[in-house]
Amino acid sequence: MTGSPPKWDSFFFVALLLLMPGCQWFSNPPMHKPDPHSYSNPHETRVDSLHLSLKVDFDAQTLSGSADWFLVAGHASVLILDTYGLDIHSVEGDGQALPFSLGTHDALLGQALEVSLHQPTERVRIHYSTRKGARALQWLPASQTEGGQHPYLFTQSQSILARTWIPCMDSPGQRFRYTAELDVPPGLLALMSAENPTETRADGRYSFRMNEPVPAYLMALAVGKLEFRSLGERTGVYAEPAMLERAVHEFADMEQMLSTTESLYGPYVWGRYDVLVLPPSFPFGGMENPRLTFATPTIITGDRSLVSLIAHELAHSWSGNLVTNATWDDFWLNEGFTVYVEMRIMEALYGSEYAAMLSAIAHADVLEEVKSLTLGGQEQKTRLAAHMRGEDPDDGVGPIAYDKGYHFLLLIEQTIGRARWDAFLKTYFHENAFKSMHTEAFLSRLDSLLSTEDERIIGVQEWVYGTGLPVNCPPPLSTRFAAVDSSLDLWRNGDPLALPSEIDAWSTHEWVYFIRQLDERDSLAAAELDRRFRFTGTPNAEIGCVWYQWVIRFAPSYGNQRLCSEAMAAYMTRIGRRKFIMPLYKALKETGQIDRARELYKQARPNYHSVASHSVDALLGWKEE
Repeated sequence: MTGSPPKWDSFFFVALLLLMPGCQWFSNPPMHKPDPHSYSNPHETRVDSLHLSLKVDFDAQTLSGSADWFLVAGHASVLILDTYGLDIHSVEGDGQALPFSLGTHDALLGQALEVSLHQPTERVRIHYSTRKGARALQWLPASQTEGGQHPYLFTQSQSILARTWIPCMDSPGQRFRYTAELDVPPGLLALMSAENPTETRADGRYSFRMNEPVPAYLMALAVGKLEFRSLGERTGVYAEPAMLERAVHEFADMEQMLSTTESLYGPYVWGRYDVLVLPPSFPFGGMENPRLTFATPTIITGDRSLVSLIAHELAHSWSGNLVTNATWDDFWLNEGFTVYVEMRIMEALYGSEYAAMLSAIAHADVLEEVKSLTLGGQEQKTRLAAHMRGEDPDDGVGPIAYDKGYHFLLLIEQTIGRARWDAFLKTYFHENAFKSMHTEAFLSRLDSLLSTEDERIIGVQEWVYGTGLPVNCPPPLSTRFAAVDSSLDLWRNGDPLALPSEIDAWSTHEWVYFIRQLDERDSLAAAELDRRFRFTGTPNAEIGCVWYQWVIRFAPSYGNQRLCSEAMAAYMTRIGRRKFIMPLYKALKETGQIDRARELYKQARPNYHSVASHSVDALLGWKEE
């Protein structure tokens, strides 16, 4: 446990950063690297800030209003923005109509919106509306919420979905500040990745401000019957009323997490850090929207055993939100660093043995991913420096960027020592605050840190540009998982129910590891395992995912029993988190049960966010009826 750092005024710190030579995001053009996933022209026309004015219509499932883009002074003749499925009604420049056109529609990238500018133009106002089915927006009827009485809306802009609800430069390398005015149905609370209200307004009108510059993928919006509870001076949680008390209990350590991270890597510059617990259809574990992390309810287990996800999203406040990958080819610079910082937070708060479990899980995940991609003829996708041109960047969200990236950084730490590595990271975050970073620029900085011998030991080029997992990858060393292995040996070599009493104190991670070690040898004991430990129907989504996978692959006769089959179907329909549903559909497909998978998916698909359904569609060859 580290001591609390001195208190900082975040606004003063941000202002100081902007005046420093290393952090002139406002006065100097951003580091330019062509982004294959954006039509925009930031090298010609630079945006400074955005003002949104939108009405939220639950009946039509649309947003409508205007986006005002304020331009950096210059003499550009055209502004090019990214759009996808937006209806552009008109465009004005400083109050005068401007000519505009929409380019040819691309199934991945959408359409370029080209606006011809007067000389000079300071503000461009775009009147527009979204269409029903916009991919970033999930509109939930009351029946799909915890309370069951009010509708709910949330967005997921990462990776390139901000363009489906805002005409914007939808590239991670481009930043802007923003303000917004929202008109929502009375009785509902509206939140954004900005300074947020804590009370519901009777008239449904809300104003927002984000003073720090952010890329478009960190634009976020949520509207629902929500309540707020403070967890500390700078932290709190929003949730539906029926979920709030459980969330408050689960996230009790958030303020301490924030202070711990500051002591490691410098001041938190975003003001507040709050978490919004979303309905279970949210496709990810969490989304690091500045000031307001979106989190899945599947991490609320009652024992705080899955709060590493909160540590991960908090870590993004430094790695990702503060220093951002320039393009989605550089995604590992966001996620590899974030997993590393997450592990350091968890070690500081819960001890090295707990962090070692998480590291071992990351190691197992990346080994499995490398094996799967290599066997599938996609070994090139095991490189850290990706090549995503023509591909959906969401397909790069996985263990390569996260866990291979983490192990690379862990190896650097082990090679040069934690003290030198921490000093480098603290300086890296400070000097590059509110800037984008591409792989080559990072490696140039790393080169100034490492000696020739360090580089030889680490093998930097092989890690970043080579395929697979290098042989010097740091091995997992978890004493708690070793104890799980011993328990499993006892169980296999004796009475099938004679597991030691210590298992009653196992964390979620130990149970997940235990189930992952089961194989066909244990299939005859499936009913006995389930009877004792009640895996079927467990409210713990992590345990449920690995249990149902094991049943599908190794105990199909048990899986065909009514109770387990119905429980799995309910699980796959209720939960939309891609991490949990994709392995189950994949297991069904790979065991010759694709018809069953499609039958389940037909029922579940209306509950999924488009990010999740897009992935399952491709896996199952699904064509919407």
